[in-house]
Amino acid sequence: MNPIKVIAGACAFVFLMILISSTYVIQQGSSGIKLRLGRMVESSETKRAVVYNPGLHLKWPFIEQVRVFDTRLQTLDIQSSRIVTKEKKDVIVDYFVKWRIENLARYFTSTSGNQLKAETLLEQQLNTTLRAAFGRRTISDLVSNERDDVMLVLRNKAEAQAGELGIHVVDVRIKGIELPPNTSNAIYQRMRADMKKIANKHRADGQAEAASLRAQADAAVTVIMATANSDAQRVRAEGQQQAAEMVVKSFGKNRAFYTYFQSLQAYKNSFKSKQDVMVLDLNSAFFDYFKKPLEKG
Repeated sequence: MNPIKVIAGACAFVFLMILISSTYVIQQGSSGIKLRLGRMVESSETKRAVVYNPGLHLKWPFIEQVRVFDTRLQTLDIQSSRIVTKEKKDVIVDYFVKWRIENLARYFTSTSGNQLKAETLLEQQLNTTLRAAFGRRTISDLVSNERDDVMLVLRNKAEAQAGELGIHVVDVRIKGIELPPNTSNAIYQRMRADMKKIANKHRADGQAEAASLRAQADAAVTVIMATANSDAQRVRAEGQQQAAEMVVKSFGKNRAFYTYFQSLQAYKNSFKSKQDVMVLDLNSAFFDYFKKPLEKG
């Protein structure tokens, strides 16, 4: 083989390797920094680390390295944490964090570019803030109207602390707040006792109201009955008075007819049943109209 061709091929291969080593590509959704002998390359004008955006870039081979980081939105799903509330009750909290790299140079300096380390530091900061927020609130507050306030406090605190790591916290969301078995039983028993107190109070109020209504109804019935009895006695007295006046008036007009009519009524009432037996003297005045009829006129 011709030595010249061998040398030319070797030179071409070395040149190709140098060319490949001198270029690099950063994909979309990523950014990179350049390290020269282990130190970040800084701009001569701003004295800040140069951040390379997506595209094709050049570097010095063998003495410069490029670290590429995913700058898209990341999700940190934090495992269940046991938190103590204001009532000294344990709750199990599940939450997640949406974050992304904002300052690449600071992120690399504080975490050495290790995402696991960054998420661990962020989780520690969030757990500290979460314990402080839950320690000022009761369980009923956390499961009702103050849950959104807690998430807002977590996001603001996390954003302020995550800035030291070069991270921007987009959002913090609490997925669930659960009670341990022993705590949930105690809470349920207390809730049952509270509901029983409320039910007893409503029952007692209802019974008192019913007794009041019953007493009012009884009083109204008594007044109505008394008024009705009074009116009935008054009407009866007036009727008896009118009847007496009519009797007196009739007796005064024809005394003989009145006596005769009263005797007929007595006969009618006395001989109403065939089984009745009467023992009377024939000379009794009761039989006067049997023996002697009413005279005309």
